[in-house]
Amino acid sequence: MTDILHIIRDNWMLLLVGQYPNGPLGGLAVTLLLSIFGIVLAFPLGVLLALCRLSPLRFLSWPATAIVYVVRGVPLIMFIFWTYFIVPQILGRPVAGFTTMLVTLVVYQSAYLAEIVRAGMTGLPTGQTEAARAIGLSYMQTTFKVLLPQAIYNMVPAIISQFVSSIKDTALGYVISVNELTFAGSQINATLLTMPFQVYILLAAIYFVVCALLTQLARWLEQRIALRRAGKLGQGASQASVAAVRPVNVQ
Repeated sequence: MTDILHIIRDNWMLLLVGQYPNGPLGGLAVTLLLSIFGIVLAFPLGVLLALCRLSPLRFLSWPATAIVYVVRGVPLIMFIFWTYFIVPQILGRPVAGFTTMLVTLVVYQSAYLAEIVRAGMTGLPTGQTEAARAIGLSYMQTTFKVLLPQAIYNMVPAIISQFVSSIKDTALGYVISVNELTFAGSQINATLLTMPFQVYILLAAIYFVVCALLTQLARWLEQRIALRRAGKLGQGASQASVAAVRPVNVQ
């Protein structure tokens, strides 16, 4: 335990922000930036894939389904290597490790977000669609004004959980020298040489604390959403009960 405290005392800046401001940003800051940018950029693509999968048009649903199955069926590290070698050839110039990892996370996370959004939309009561169509809304209006907002609201805890997974996925950026938290830990280990167990225990503890806090946030949001939905249902039931027992005035 004393060794771990000494490592924190001597290397806490490297673990948090890398060599910044005297060098490139790294450490936990890059891990969080990769995760945040990855989820934010992957979310629109995930919504698009989900809508294509739910589309009655086969030329949209079949390719989207194939993309989701392929991406989810291939290990993330394979996508990292593919992006690392393919993107520079497409652009015709070298690409930074941060950009490579970000592109990989966007593609990879979009497939999982697509399934989250699709599950949220299919889990809504069928009466939502029927009511929307009954008042004259088109398919697109029903999707974007009625179903999708409710699905995203209900899926916020699942999206946060996926964000937690993306934080752990960024550790694989170490294989292409992305200056994130695991890479910072390897630099500390290369300097100390004699305490690899303590260094990687410390890394595991940092990942655990960050992910545990976000998981608790997801659970809190899930409870809030459940309470709000129960409150609305309770309010609706109370109004229905009052209307049922209200006397009818006979003229």
